[in-house]
Amino acid sequence: MAGTPRTLRAMNDRAALDLLLEHGQLSRTRIGKLTGLSKPTASQLLARLEAAGLVLAGGTTEGRPGPNAQLYEVNPAAGYAAGLDVTPERILAAVADITGRTIGSYALPAPGRRTGTPVVQQVTDALDGAVKAAGLARADVHRLVIGTPGAFDPGTGRLRYASHLPGWHTPALLGELAAALPMPVEYENDVNLVAVAEQRLGAARGHDDFVLLWNEGGLGAALVLGGRLHRGWTGGAGEVGFLPVPGTPLVRQVTKANSGGYQELAGSQAVPRLARELGIDDIPNGPYAEVAAALVARAAHSEDPAHQQLLETYATRLATGLASLVSVLDPELVVLSGASLTAGGEPLRALVQSELAELAAARPHLVVGDVHEQPVLRGALESALAATRDEVFDTSR
Repeated sequence: MAGTPRTLRAMNDRAALDLLLEHGQLSRTRIGKLTGLSKPTASQLLARLEAAGLVLAGGTTEGRPGPNAQLYEVNPAAGYAAGLDVTPERILAAVADITGRTIGSYALPAPGRRTGTPVVQQVTDALDGAVKAAGLARADVHRLVIGTPGAFDPGTGRLRYASHLPGWHTPALLGELAAALPMPVEYENDVNLVAVAEQRLGAARGHDDFVLLWNEGGLGAALVLGGRLHRGWTGGAGEVGFLPVPGTPLVRQVTKANSGGYQELAGSQAVPRLARELGIDDIPNGPYAEVAAALVARAAHSEDPAHQQLLETYATRLATGLASLVSVLDPELVVLSGASLTAGGEPLRALVQSELAELAAARPHLVVGDVHEQPVLRGALESALAATRDEVFDTSR
C-alpha cells in the first residue's frame, strides 16, 4: 500500500537526519543526492526540520570548489539520553546529546554495605551528577538505560545472576526507580550493552549474528541473533560463567556460589592461579581483572617459555567454553572483549581461533573488540540514544 504524504515526509525526514548523524554537516545538494530527493523537495525537508528545531544551519562550503552552499547539521540540543554502568564498586553515569556526543559524566563510589544508602538514591545521585556536569536538568533527559551485572527477570522484576550487587534484589526496586525518575528507564545486562556498543561503533558493525565473550570481573557472553539481542526467558541468556566444562569439577548450586565451571576454568581469577602453577613469580597485586589483564598482556609480548605457556593454556581454556557456544549458535563472528581478553590482543586471538578450530565444527571469525573506553556505559548511551532518536525524530505526529 502506498504511504500517506505525511508518512512519506516523515520517512524522508528520518533518512535525512540519519545521514546527518552519519556524515556530519551536509549541503542541501548532497542530502538530495544521498536520499534521491529533488532539490525543491530537499529544500522543503530542510526548512521543515529547521523549523522543528531538529537541524541547524552550520556554516557554508566556503573554501571548497564551486559556489558556496549552506551546510546543515543535527541540532545537538534536540534531545538528550543518559546511561548508567553499575558495579559493586561504583556507578558511572553519562549524558549524551542527540548526536551521541557525551556532554557530562559522573562517577559515584558505591557506599559500603553498612551505610544503608538506598539504591534509588544511589541511582539519582549518579544521574544528577552527570546531568549537572552537562549543564542540564533531570527533566531534560528523554531516556535512561541502566546496565548491571545479571538481568532483571521480566516475570518477577527481580535481579538475577548478580548476588554480588548489594541492594539491587528487592522486588519493589523497579517501581521505586520509576517513581523517582521523570523519564522512561530501561534495564539491560552489562555484557549485552558491550555488544550494543560493538555493533553500533566497533568490531561487530554490519554483523547481525555474533557472540561477544566478555572477561573482566566475571565471564559472560552476549548473543546477537538476526540483529537483535537474545536475552532468554528470564534474561539469563549468555551467563556462560555457569557453564559446566571439561577441565574443572562440577560446580553445584551455581547461583549461590556465583560461579560455575567455565568461570573457574577461564575467568579472570584463574589467570594468576595458572601463572603460579607455571612458576611465574612476579604476579602483581590488585583486583583479579587487573591482575589477569597485566599477566595476559605481558605473556602476549614475551618469549619466555612460562609466559608463552600461560597464553597458550589460557587460549585453550577460553576455546573450551566457546566451543559449546558456537556449536549451538553457529555465529558469523565472535568478539573478544573485556580487559582479560583485549590485553592479549592479536596473539591471544590467533591462539583462541586455532584452538576453536580443533574443538568445534563451526568456523566463526574471531576479532578483538574495538570499544575499549567504558564499553558498558557507551552501550547504555547507544541504547538510550536509539530510543530517544526514534521519539524525537518522528515528524509524522
